[in-house]
Amino acid sequence: MAPMLYTLSGFSSFFFIFWCGKWLVHIAAIIYGKHTLHRKVNDQPTETPLPGVSIIKPLMGVDPNLYANLETFFTMNYPLYEIVFCVEDENDPVIMLVRKLIEKYPLVDASIFIGGADVGVNPKINNMQPGYLASKYPLVLISDSGIRMKEDTLIDMVQLMTDDVGLVHQLPFTCDREGFAATVEKIYFGTLVARIYLVADLLRINCHTGMSALMRKSLINDVGGIQAFSCYLAEDFFFAKSFSERGWRIRVASHPAFQNCGFCEINSFQARLQRWAKLRVAMLPHTILLEPLSECLVLGACAAWSASYLFGWEPLVFFLVHVLVWFFFDWVLLSIVQNGSLPFSKFDYVVGWLFREISGPYLFMNAVWDPTIRWRSRTYRLRWGGIAEEFGPKAM
Repeated sequence: MAPMLYTLSGFSSFFFIFWCGKWLVHIAAIIYGKHTLHRKVNDQPTETPLPGVSIIKPLMGVDPNLYANLETFFTMNYPLYEIVFCVEDENDPVIMLVRKLIEKYPLVDASIFIGGADVGVNPKINNMQPGYLASKYPLVLISDSGIRMKEDTLIDMVQLMTDDVGLVHQLPFTCDREGFAATVEKIYFGTLVARIYLVADLLRINCHTGMSALMRKSLINDVGGIQAFSCYLAEDFFFAKSFSERGWRIRVASHPAFQNCGFCEINSFQARLQRWAKLRVAMLPHTILLEPLSECLVLGACAAWSASYLFGWEPLVFFLVHVLVWFFFDWVLLSIVQNGSLPFSKFDYVVGWLFREISGPYLFMNAVWDPTIRWRSRTYRLRWGGIAEEFGPKAM
């Protein structure tokens, strides 16, 4: 009987301490986000010229917002940069769209590389390889096709690239779009992702995603170029890991990365979440235990049981108060990341927040149950450590 009591006491103590730690994370994210995000950018000329930047844009296919998204890269307020568009298929209609933009902005240094190169299993790196080799500036910005750029964002990122910084990346967020799926996406990136991102940056922990990342090209070349990371699907994480292991800092820009894909559906968004979860589990196996426990409802239930066991508190009341305070803290953090009025009502926020919280644990468990990754027409299997193996196209 005694061993059972010790076990229950141990579990209950662990859950309660973990619960307390999560509230410290909430508070730290709110304070750090308020201090860090949306800083005013100093765009006045300086004595030291700003370094040139090569912007690499891997593209595949066309969506309704793509033209407007890409156009924001032609109108940035930055003195010296080039845009390197990379397209794998010579018949991709995106080539015609890019050429229209190049004709519209003849003073912007822009080029297209078609065909890619087979250097590994990662299709994004295969697509970017020729463009990367031809890029001519010391800083490289790898930016996904769905990102919409503000005029002063590149200056903000470059100014953060101080002597001890090797990589500056943007907090993933979304533009204001209509529909329930857009609401859920904005809540997800502005709460759960923002919380992890901001605290990781505060504690100098690698939490990098590659939607928009500015890097020192020399540091990539020192380890063999981007092709050295082509054995991974999550090449963004391993870029940052390589830099941090060599003593370089990773910083989060003050401007979020505004995703603005023209297609916004719940099913496709949940498929992305499951794919990312599979990558995290392969790269960081301990997330199998810690990630579900970090979810509001799961942690609330565990903490309510532990509070009842340790202190005799009413578990239902404890759980409801936990959910209410978490809900409020998420609203505060989302408002900070948004830096303005949210594009949906408080009722829409309640529905979207509950949907995200209820579906989160299910999506994670489903990802763990089926570790196979299907990305576009390709299918991959991951080994521990994040190394990917392609084993056949997805059945159409």
